[in-house]
Amino acid sequence: MVIVFNPTAGGRRHRHLLAALDALRARAIDVVVLETRRAGDATGLARDAAARGESVVVAAGGDGTIAEVAEGIAGSATRLGILPLGTANVLARELDLPLRMEAAAAVLATGGTARLHPGLARFADGRRRLFVQMLGAGFDAAVVQALDLGLKRRIGRGAYVWQTLRALPRYGFADCSVTIDDEVLRARGVIVTKGRLYAGHYLLAPEARWDAPGFQVALLQDVGRFGTLLAGIALPLNLLPRLPGLILRPARRVALDGATLPVQMDGDPAGCLPVEVVDASAPIAVIVPSGVRFTDHAGPKDAPACPIPIP
Repeated sequence: MVIVFNPTAGGRRHRHLLAALDALRARAIDVVVLETRRAGDATGLARDAAARGESVVVAAGGDGTIAEVAEGIAGSATRLGILPLGTANVLARELDLPLRMEAAAAVLATGGTARLHPGLARFADGRRRLFVQMLGAGFDAAVVQALDLGLKRRIGRGAYVWQTLRALPRYGFADCSVTIDDEVLRARGVIVTKGRLYAGHYLLAPEARWDAPGFQVALLQDVGRFGTLLAGIALPLNLLPRLPGLILRPARRVALDGATLPVQMDGDPAGCLPVEVVDASAPIAVIVPSGVRFTDHAGPKDAPACPIPIP
C-alpha cells in the first residue's frame, strides 16, 4: 500500500498519519509513505505507483490531495484510499468515511469498493484537470485564491471566514454565462458539484451523486453582498438549498464563461474562466466502509493566477 501524504498542515498531520500507520502495521499491512513538496506532486507519485502495479494508493490530505491522487491513478486498476487529513474533508464525509485515523485505517484494511465518478475540467489554455467533489466560480473561488495558507494551517476553517469578511466589501460580483447542456443562463456564482455537501458537512445539493455520472449545478443569481452574508447564515443551518436566488439544476455538461472570474476545484485555486466541465472518461475504484451502497455505472499543470485583486 502506498500513501501519498501532503504534510502542509505541519505537526498535526504528521501525528495523525503516525496513528494511521500504527493501525495499518498492526494489521500486518506493508506501507510506503511518499511526501509531496508542491502542488501537482501527488499526481505524479500516484501515477508512478499505479504504473508499478500498486493495488492501493492512499491520499493522505484534503480534497485537493485526493483529486490529485485520483488523477494519477485514473485509467488504472489501482484503488483509491483516503486518510482524511484536510480542513473540511468534504469527500470523506460524502463517502461516510470516519475522520478518526485509527478507524479510517481500518476501512483501508477491511472496506469495500465503490465507483467514484470524477468531473473533468477543460480550460481554454489547454489544461485538463480532474475534480472529485466540486468546481466553483465566483466569490468562493476568489476567497480560496486569496487565502493565507499560513493562517489556514493555524486556525483551519476560521481562515476562510476571515478571508470572506476581508474580500466581501470589495468583490464586484460580476455575472458569468452558464451553459447547462443546451440551456444558457446567467449567474454571479456557480458551483458544479458531484456531492451533496459543501465546506464540510453542510448540505448544498441534495440530489447530487458521487457514484453516478453527471452533476448538480448551483447557480447564485442576483446574489450580492447581502445574499452572500445570508448564505453564510444559512450554511450552518443546512438551509443553503433554500437560499433566495439559488437555483439547482442537473447537468451532464457545463460551460462557464466570464471575464477573468476565478475558479476553485476541490478547495484549491484553479485559474480563471472559461472552463468546460464534463464527466471523466471512466470511474475510479475507491475504498469505502463495508455496507455503503452505490450505483453500478459502468497530471495537472500549475494553475495561472487569476487577475482579480482581492485584499
